[in-house]
Order: sequence, then structure tokens, then C-alpha cells
Amino acid sequence: MKNTGVFENKVSSKKEWFVAWNAAWQDRFFRAQCAFTLPLLLLVLYSLSNFLDAIEKRPGVLLPDPILSLFEAYDITWLTFGVIYGALILGLATLSYHPPQLLLAIQAYIILVIIRIGMMYAVPLDAPQGIIPLKDPFVQFLGTGTVLTKDLFFSGHTSTLTLLFLTAKRRYLRIIFMAGAVIVGAGLVWQHVHYVVDVLVAPFFSYLSYRVALLIYEKLEIARNKR
Repeated sequence: MKNTGVFENKVSSKKEWFVAWNAAWQDRFFRAQCAFTLPLLLLVLYSLSNFLDAIEKRPGVLLPDPILSLFEAYDITWLTFGVIYGALILGLATLSYHPPQLLLAIQAYIILVIIRIGMMYAVPLDAPQGIIPLKDPFVQFLGTGTVLTKDLFFSGHTSTLTLLFLTAKRRYLRIIFMAGAVIVGAGLVWQHVHYVVDVLVAPFFSYLSYRVALLIYEKLEIARNKR
């Protein structure tokens, strides 16, 4: 007799996904949030791209970093991006089974990007000494974009993985994302892509963004219930 367990699990998983999205889409409040959030995400990402290109031409300050001075930079780009892309795919795939949580994660990310733009504008820095630029393999493969070295305070990669940790629904996922954030943060420092402070403060901004997004959601939910 054939083992149909794997097939049945896949079918069940697809059903759960469709049921979750069907239920969420019946909610007018959820649809309204999607209609507002997704265009805002595109706008913020477009603004970030232009901003990062602009600050590459801006003079900045070279920070003394006694920890970075203890060792030479080493190129571990592929390991770093392997963890980053793996975590992003896993995060989006698992959150897609929980549409409201996925939407909250996107909203928190939007706030995170806005805060990061503000912090990078307020704290102009030059790249650490001995930096080995972090070249995104996907961008390099497409042959587009420039290599960024001044998108420093604070670490976008570390903060994004921390945000996945904060929004994950399962304990084992939170462990994976936290481990990923630690690995990526350590890799960025090892490669001298970031100052140590850039990585250390990133989780705090992730938490702030998540709490602000959650507060906004709760306020909107209260306002809706009062109608």
C-alpha cells in the first residue's frame, strides 16, 4: 500500500492557506489595510533606494571602533546572504498562513525603513576601515544597482531578521530567526561592512517598529469596534 502521508499533508496545507486568506479577505478592515499598506511599501522602498544612492555621495564621519581594529576583514558574503535570503523566504512563507500577522510584519517593516532613513540622514558615516563591500549576489547577477558602503546606522539586515523573530508565530521559527540575526550581525562585523554599534542597536529599532505598528493596529481596531 502506498504511503500517501506527504501528499495528504500538502493538500491539507494548501487548504489551510486558502481558508486563512479567504477568512481574512472577508474582513473589510483587512482589505482596507492591504489597499493602504502595499502601495506605501512600494513608495517607501523606492524612497529608500534613491536615498541610499544619494548618501553614497555624501561625506561622512569615520568612527573609531576598537573591536573592528582587533581583526582583519574576511569575505563571507555568500554565507551572509544565504542566511538572509533563507530567513526571508522562510519568514514570508510561514507568515503567509497568518494574513493579519503578515500584514502587521509588513507594516512594521515600513516603519523600520522610515526610521532607518531618518537615522542614516541624521548620522552620516563613512565605511569602516578595511571594509570588504557586501555585494548582493542577486543584484550582481542582474547587473543592476551600485555597491553600497554608507548605509550604516543602523544595520538593515540585522534589524529585518530581528523583525522576523518578533512576528514569527512558532517558537522554533523564533529560534531560527534569532540565530540568523546573530549570524548575519556577526558576519557584517567580521567583513567590516558595519560598525559594531550599527549591529548592536538594530534589534532595538526592530522592537520599536514592531511596537509602533502593533499600537497603530490596536488603535484602528478600537476605532472600528466603536462604530
